[in-house]
Amino acid sequence: MSSRPAVLPMLTYRDAPAAIAFLAEAFGFAEDYRITMPDGRIGHAELTIGGGRVSLASVWPELGLAPPSELPAVHCQLQVEVPDVDAHHARAVAAGAAVVAAPEDQPYGARMYRAVDPEGHRWIFTTTTRTVSPEALQAMFDGAAE
Repeated sequence: MSSRPAVLPMLTYRDAPAAIAFLAEAFGFAEDYRITMPDGRIGHAELTIGGGRVSLASVWPELGLAPPSELPAVHCQLQVEVPDVDAHHARAVAAGAAVVAAPEDQPYGARMYRAVDPEGHRWIFTTTTRTVSPEALQAMFDGAAE
C-alpha cells in the first residue's frame, strides 16, 4: 500500500461490492483492498486512480451513514483528473454510467464531464487543457457579472 493522503474521501454505498465493481469497470479505479465484516458488510475498502485514493464502506444506519440516493439533493462532487477525458467518458458510457453532462471544454482550462454512479455519488472527470491563474479565473467571473 502507498502512503495515505492527508484527506481521504469516504463514500457510503448500500451495495458496496457492486459499487467497487462499477467504479473499476466504468471509471477505471483499482481496488487496493477491502475489509469484510462478520455480517458481510464492507467495513472499509480503498480504491485508487492515478495519484488519487477514495475509501468506501457499506451503509451503517446505526452510525447515521446512508448513500446519497437517500438525500434530497447532491451533497458533494468528487473530481478526478484523467489523462484523456473523452476516452474516459466513452468507457463510462460503455459500462452504463449515467452521464449528466457530456465532455465539454471549460473556460478555466479543463475539458470535463459529469457522471453519477448507481447510488447517487456525483463524479467530475477532467483533463487539464491549459493553466489559468486564479486571478484570470476571478476576472472571468467578474466580467460575467457585468
